[in-house]
Amino acid sequence: MHDETTSSLSRAPARRAPELRRSWLFVPGGDRAQLMDAAQLGADALIQELEDFTPPQLRPEARAMAAEVFAAWRGAGIVACVRINPLEGDGLADLAGVIEGRPDAVHLPKVAEPAHVAALDAEITLHERRLGLPPGGIEIVPNIETARGIMQTYAIATASPRVSAVLCSTEDLAEDLGAPRSRAAIELAYARQRLHLEARAAKVVSIDCPYTFADAAGCEADARAGRQLGYGAKSAVDPSHVAIINAVMTPSAADVREAEEIVQAFEAARAAGKERARRGDLLIEVPFYFAAKRLLARAAALGR
Repeated sequence: MHDETTSSLSRAPARRAPELRRSWLFVPGGDRAQLMDAAQLGADALIQELEDFTPPQLRPEARAMAAEVFAAWRGAGIVACVRINPLEGDGLADLAGVIEGRPDAVHLPKVAEPAHVAALDAEITLHERRLGLPPGGIEIVPNIETARGIMQTYAIATASPRVSAVLCSTEDLAEDLGAPRSRAAIELAYARQRLHLEARAAKVVSIDCPYTFADAAGCEADARAGRQLGYGAKSAVDPSHVAIINAVMTPSAADVREAEEIVQAFEAARAAGKERARRGDLLIEVPFYFAAKRLLARAAALGR
């Protein structure tokens, strides 16, 4: 690897933990200016998109700039990711072309079965050995875009220890379901619920699907719907959606105050020998207490 790039990697901040990556922005993989400017958008994770957003004729040039782009992103404290093509397409060439830049995570599109993840794991392992990179340091994020994939989310998420998160698709999934795409995303409701449920069971992060309409209010409503399902992260294809996602996926000051009051009330009740506490018309039992503690820990980790 180029000495300057190696030096940049050694100075990069520690990688943000998967559960603290709220916003994942896809950026066209062949547009150097857009890739470099993306570091200023506030996304927790940026994804150099070599599949749908990069025409085949631009992919060699896009791969060649990956190391510089990843170093710039990491230097800004951003998780540096790449989405390659499926391995049966240009994916192997994509991986070989970007691996020396040491992406933090590789997104694999159209994952429909555990074998897809296992195959990517094997390829990454070969490159790590060839380059003398720390084994297992590169994460895998399967992008699940079909009904078949949704039905196997748990198996996909547990197919490799490299899997840190799974991402739910929108357009491809709706097309596979034979459902018209809508702003309300009713057609994706079950898939979003199931992916999150199976990701939680597998103990990996679930990333909600991108909102693919140029509508700030709609993006906020969609992000809040995902948060209500339990998502703590959301992908984006529109840079203007990053700030909205970060705001929704970060506990608000009011959320923090309420959680603090719940913790205080429950601990006071327990100290008095009571099984539960009451706060207004809310009966605070152990699950409420644990949820409040988790919220406070997340808020602290995000600097709230």
